[in-house]
Amino acid sequence: MIISGPSDYRRAAKRRVPRFLFDYLDGGAVTESTMRGNVEALQAIPLRQRVLQGGGTPQLETDVLGSRWQMPVALAPVGATGMYARRGEVQAARAAEKAGVPYTLSTVSVCSIEEVAKGAGGEQWSQLYVLKDRGFMRNTLERAWAAGMKTLVFTVDMPLPGSRYRDRHSGMSGPHAKLRQYAQAVTHPWWAFDVALKGKPLSFGNIEAYTGRQMNMDDYMGFLAKNFDPSISWSELEWIRDSWKGNLIIKGLLDKEDARDAVRMGADGIIVSNHGGRQLDGAIPTAQALPHIVDAVGDALTVLADSGVRSGLDVVRMLALGAKGVLLGRAYAYALAADGERGVTHLLELIAADMRVTMTLIGARSPAELSADHLETVAKALESEQRPAVASPEAARF
Repeated sequence: MIISGPSDYRRAAKRRVPRFLFDYLDGGAVTESTMRGNVEALQAIPLRQRVLQGGGTPQLETDVLGSRWQMPVALAPVGATGMYARRGEVQAARAAEKAGVPYTLSTVSVCSIEEVAKGAGGEQWSQLYVLKDRGFMRNTLERAWAAGMKTLVFTVDMPLPGSRYRDRHSGMSGPHAKLRQYAQAVTHPWWAFDVALKGKPLSFGNIEAYTGRQMNMDDYMGFLAKNFDPSISWSELEWIRDSWKGNLIIKGLLDKEDARDAVRMGADGIIVSNHGGRQLDGAIPTAQALPHIVDAVGDALTVLADSGVRSGLDVVRMLALGAKGVLLGRAYAYALAADGERGVTHLLELIAADMRVTMTLIGARSPAELSADHLETVAKALESEQRPAVASPEAARF
C-alpha cells in the first residue's frame, strides 16, 4: 500500500502482524474512550493561521534537558516492540539516531539494554516501572547507566495493568492464549518467518538478564500481573532520585498536584500522559491536562507530553499548549511493525515535514516560539473537548 501520511502505517501494521499483537498495540482500557479522546482532543484544537509573516522555512532543532534534538520529538517506551519487527528495539533506536532524537527503551523490551546500546547509537533513555522487586529495579538502573543511558523515564501511572478487554478477545491473554497466538501466526507467514523465527530469541531481555531464564509471552503477562505495586507512595521512591545521577523524568501525570509532588521529589522533567488511554478509562485527554500542569510547574522542570499524537500537526499543538517536547508511542510502533527501521525513519520524516508546513502557516519559526498565541484560543479548544453530558437516565439507556 502507498504510505502518504503517518496514519497509513496503522493500516499497514494491521496487515503485517498477527491480531493479538496488533490489538495489544492498538487497544486501550475498557471502552477505550480515553484512548479515542486523546486523538479527538488534539484534533479539535484550532490553529491560528497567519499570512505574510516573512519567517522563512522553520527550523525544528531544540534544546531539551541539556541535549540538542533535531526536532522536538522523542520515541516513547513501548513494551514488546521486538515482537513487531526483528529485534525491533534496535531497529527503532537506529531510526531515532538517524533523526537525531532520543529513543526510550521499555523495561519490558525484547532486546536487552546491552543489545540496544551496542546495536545503535544516539541518545538513549531507559524506562522503569514501579515494581515490588526492588532488586530488579536497582539492577535495571545499574545496567542502564553502565550502557550509557543517562536519562531515566520513571513510569508511575501503572501501579497495576489496566483492564484491556481487547487483549482477551484477541488472544494476547485469556483462555487458550498460546493456541490462539500460534493459529494467528501461521496466517501471517511473513511475520512468522522474519520475526518469530529469524528474530529469536523472543524473550524479554531486561527481565531475563535479571532472572536468568527466558520469558515467553505468558511469562511476560504473568510478570506484569505479579510485580506491579499499588502500595508504593512518593516517599518510598526517594531512593530512585538519590541513586540515579542522570536526568530523572516522571511519566504518567495528569494532575497538577501530582506534578508538584514530582518537583518536590527532585525530578528534572515530567511527561504529561494517560498512558495512551491504556490505564484509566475515563481519564481526561492529555491535551486537556497539559496547560494546567504547565501553569503549575512549567518553570520548575521540563514538561513533555504524549498520548494521542498521530501527526506533525499534533506535535505542534502539544508544543503550543506548553510542552517542550513530545513523545511518540503508537505512531512509531505502527511504522516499525509495517516496515521496521525504514518505516520509523520515514514516519519521522513525515512528522518533520508536517511540522514545517504547519509552523509556516501559523507564523512560527522554531519550536521555542510556539505558544498559546498560535491557537485560536486555548479556552475554546479545551471546551470543545468536553464529552456531552447525558441528558437523563432514560437517554442513557440508548
